[in-house]
Parts: sequence; structure tokens; C-alpha cells
Amino acid sequence: MESSITRRNMLKGAGASLASFGLPGSSFQQAATQTAAQSTASAQDQTRTQRMQWWHAAKFGMFIHFGVYSTISRHEWVMENEAIPMNQYVPHAVTFKPVSNSPRAWAQLAKRAGMKYMVMTTKHHEGFCNFDTKLTTYCAPKQGPGRDMVREYVEAARAEGLRVGFYYSLMDWHHPDGAQCATDEAARRRFVDYTHGLIRELMTNYGKVDVLWYDVAWPLDANGWESERMNLMVFELQPEIIVNNRNKLPGDFSTPEQEIVAATNGRAWESCMTLNDSWGYQRADDDWKSSRTIVRNLIQCACDGGNYLLNIGPKPDGSIPEESVRVLIEVGAWMSTNGETIYKSDLCQVRRSNYASFTRTGNTLYMHVHFWPGEYVAISGLQTKVKAAHLLKTGAELKFTQDEFQTKFVGLPDQPPDFPVTTIAIECESEPAQNTDFVRINKPRDGV
Repeated sequence: MESSITRRNMLKGAGASLASFGLPGSSFQQAATQTAAQSTASAQDQTRTQRMQWWHAAKFGMFIHFGVYSTISRHEWVMENEAIPMNQYVPHAVTFKPVSNSPRAWAQLAKRAGMKYMVMTTKHHEGFCNFDTKLTTYCAPKQGPGRDMVREYVEAARAEGLRVGFYYSLMDWHHPDGAQCATDEAARRRFVDYTHGLIRELMTNYGKVDVLWYDVAWPLDANGWESERMNLMVFELQPEIIVNNRNKLPGDFSTPEQEIVAATNGRAWESCMTLNDSWGYQRADDDWKSSRTIVRNLIQCACDGGNYLLNIGPKPDGSIPEESVRVLIEVGAWMSTNGETIYKSDLCQVRRSNYASFTRTGNTLYMHVHFWPGEYVAISGLQTKVKAAHLLKTGAELKFTQDEFQTKFVGLPDQPPDFPVTTIAIECESEPAQNTDFVRINKPRDGV
């Protein structure tokens, strides 16, 4: 708490110093902006460990893509991908009428699935604001919904004890300066002021916000967006917030999309993925991931120290596609037994298997068997001595043999005792490590 207060005061002081200089564009203001940005970056560095603590423990979150594109039901990029004229696209905002309090079902499903935080699209690339704003009439309260969808979402998330995140797209296909800003300084000034104004409203009107998730900085760079000043404002208003890296600044965490790629040098990262092939609702997209795939992705993220942000694309009325509900309920049932192997996981060096993946907590290795072989499972090159093992679902103790090349767990049931993945808890004498090269080089070979 003390660090937050100190940080807030420091940022306010930096903002006051900025305001005391001359007109926009003056050398004095440029110098003040740079000084304030350096103060902001320094404050972020000093408080990052504390601000990120809940996020590292959460591991699993829900992404929600919901907007006017949902009414068209042909993917969230339909406006651009099909070159829909503005006078044909904008009228859909009037027909966008989600059922009252539909975010309650999102939050309840997220909690049931074992998710700990949510991130909702406040404004996607189409430019429609799901929140109440004084800066445009192209927003939920003044269009079809007739109310503030972001407020409903915030209240729903908090009712379920979930952390609250706001997605905000910098790119805007609706604003008249959204493309001209790249080549016209007057347009850039108008558009950046508009953008900063919307973000200020989001950071001011909804109480504590836990995550700000920027997206798509086209067509400007960090200087063009004045991203340092943008973040300065954000942290003045929300000192405990965490921000991602998509306004062209490093932020607090990286965001690999539709792939699981661990960041290097200890940097925090979060892999965001869809349940099918679309972020927004697309009624023809039936390429749904199975609960087994979702669990395996979650395990892989946890193994490498990252988070997993999994998307739903609600239907135009705000209801969740049945396939998404089914998969997430199955994931939640698995998490009810196996969740601690994810939430409390440490970086895990063991990873080599044809039918299993691994997480670790301290000296306990969790072998998550996704293709159940029956009879036995084995780990090659485990360098740590095993003390005991049991099936996490049933608690049944497992017999095992171990030598310098192979650790083998025997007497397994023919059918997996858990769905969609069965976990074996392996208690080791020290932190588990694996060296399959040692096996390849040193295991005795036959003659010719």
C-alpha cells in the first residue's frame, strides 16, 4: 500500500510538471513528457513484482470479444475482410441488443472453468464503444443495447470474485482520422486526443481495473500514439493496473497470439487463443477445440511460466455458444481436481514424452497423461530420485521402478481414471530434471 501511494503521488507530480510547461509541441513540453515518461517507467519497474503477483497466481483467464460484429455473425474482422461500406455496417449498431445482464453468464462460466480473471473488448477495431462515453454517439448506451455493457461486465466479474480487464483496440475503422492520422498531423492530433480521452474514461468510471489490454497499434508507432504519455495517464488513474505490450511499449507482459511461445529472460507472458478459429461470433465456424486440447494448452503455458487467456465470442444476444459452454464445463471439472497443479506451478524443466506433459510444484512433478496407454507409463532420463507416486484423481498409490535411464510406473488401470487428462503426482527428492541426451548417449546398445 505504501508503494502505491508513493507511486501515485510521484505520477501526479510528474503530470503537474507536464501541465506547467508551454503549449503542445513546445520543446518545454516535449522535455516534460520525456521526464514524466521516464518517471512512469521507473515506477512500473519498481512496483511490477507486486502488481503482477495476483496475475502470476491466476494462470487462467477468459477473453471476451463482443460488439456490433457479433450481430453479423461472420467474424470480428468482417467489416474489413468483406469491405462492408460504412453506411451498411453502422446500422447494425441499432440491431445490437444483447439480453440484460448477459455478462453474468460469462462470469459464472469463467469461474466454473477455473478462470481467475476476465478481459472484455471495450472497443474493437470496428470503433464501437461498449461503454458510456461523452466522445462519440457510436457507443452502447446510445445505440442498440441502450446501456453500458462494460459496466454490466464489470459488475458481473466482481460478483464472481474475478479480476477485471479491459481490452482496447487502438486501431479504429470507424473514426474519420483512423487512417489519415498516419500522414496528416492535424488528423493525428485529433485521433490521439480522442483515443486518450476514451482510455481516460475507462480508467476513471469503473472503479479498480486490473488489466489494460491494448491491441493493434496500426497505423502509428509509440511516438505517434504518444504511448508514454498514454501510460503515464493510465498509471496516474490506476496505480495497481498491469498493461500489455501492444501500444508499442514493453508494458508488463508479452502477448503471443494463437500460439504458445514462452518469453525469455524471465519476462511475463500470456498466450491468448480462441476456442474455434474466430474471436468474435461466427456462426459457420465449427472448428472447436476439444477440452483435451484446452487442458494441454493450459498445462504447456503453466509449465513455461505463462498464463492462458482463452476466448469466447458470445452470440448477438449475449449468450455463449453451446460448444463453448460444453468445453469449458469439462475443463472446469478437470480443474476442480487438478487445478493446484496449474495455479501453484513453478517453471518445469521436464517436458519430453509422447503421451504426457508436465508441471511442477517444488519437488513434486505432475505427469499429465493425455493419451492413456494403460498398464504403465515411463519417463526417460529423469535425473531425480522418486520417493512415491499416486493418481491425483483417486489417490491410488503407484508402484514404480527407476534406474539412471528410465522411471516406470506400473499397475495402471486399463481406462484413464480422469477426463480428459489423467494426472500422476510424483514426489521427488529434489527438483525434478530430465536429460534424454544422457539416455541417448549412454544407454547400452546391441551388437550388429
